[in-house]
Amino acid sequence: MNQHPAGEEMKALKACCAAAYSSDVVGLLLGDSYHPGGTTLTRRLADALTLTPGRRVLDVASGRGTTAMLLAGAYDVRVDGVDYSAANTALAQEAARRAGLARTARFVTGDAEQLPCPDGEFDAVVCECALCTFPDKAEAATEFARVLRPGGRLGLTDVTVDPGRLPSEFTGLGAHIACIADARPLPEYTRILAAAGLRTLRTERHDQAMLRMIDQIEARLNLLRMTAPEKLAAGGIDLDAAPAVLSAARTAVAEGAIGYALIIAVKSS
Repeated sequence: MNQHPAGEEMKALKACCAAAYSSDVVGLLLGDSYHPGGTTLTRRLADALTLTPGRRVLDVASGRGTTAMLLAGAYDVRVDGVDYSAANTALAQEAARRAGLARTARFVTGDAEQLPCPDGEFDAVVCECALCTFPDKAEAATEFARVLRPGGRLGLTDVTVDPGRLPSEFTGLGAHIACIADARPLPEYTRILAAAGLRTLRTERHDQAMLRMIDQIEARLNLLRMTAPEKLAAGGIDLDAAPAVLSAARTAVAEGAIGYALIIAVKSS
């Protein structure tokens, strides 16, 4: 499970994830923040990065722009967002324009493993609930380090797993898109970062945020089952299988097989 795919398979996997996270049904199930903890955890991450006005921040896998706009608006920083989905990039650009943040929150389409950014451009990099989906995590970490200035900080929030205890429901492509199948234990993430020259300063467990997201998905799924079943069907949601999958996820979190973590790391000078 820890070996990443290569070539065309890797491109196809990235395209599947990008398509899934730009779909309307994902927005209906997850809301504005596509990760456990929502904007509350994003603010905790930003505070841990000690962001100050005027700093340059890169948001990797920026999605529809929720995190980038929060940082630009609440912390008075300049944020560049990079996302693999052109559809998400367009939505984020329009959202920033409507919010009056087009000058401080900008978005481009690009690959986390080949960031379209100069060396040493940013004071901070954030990546929320996305490293776990990247096929080549080591290359992504190397890119994080490359675009950071010396002493710059990386802030991650991400799914963690105990691979030996992962239920069978979370090993296929669907589970990969759901951020579980290729997630890693917290110590492995810190080793990947260290190999890229990023020293971990702080880690926090936020497993309860994962449980709250499962509850949220279940509640929204039940509502949409009654009000918009055609949208769920169009989005490929298996309504018969969903309750068992959500139950398995809840049990896995309670037993420590799946969790959620915050990581702060610094690039060596």
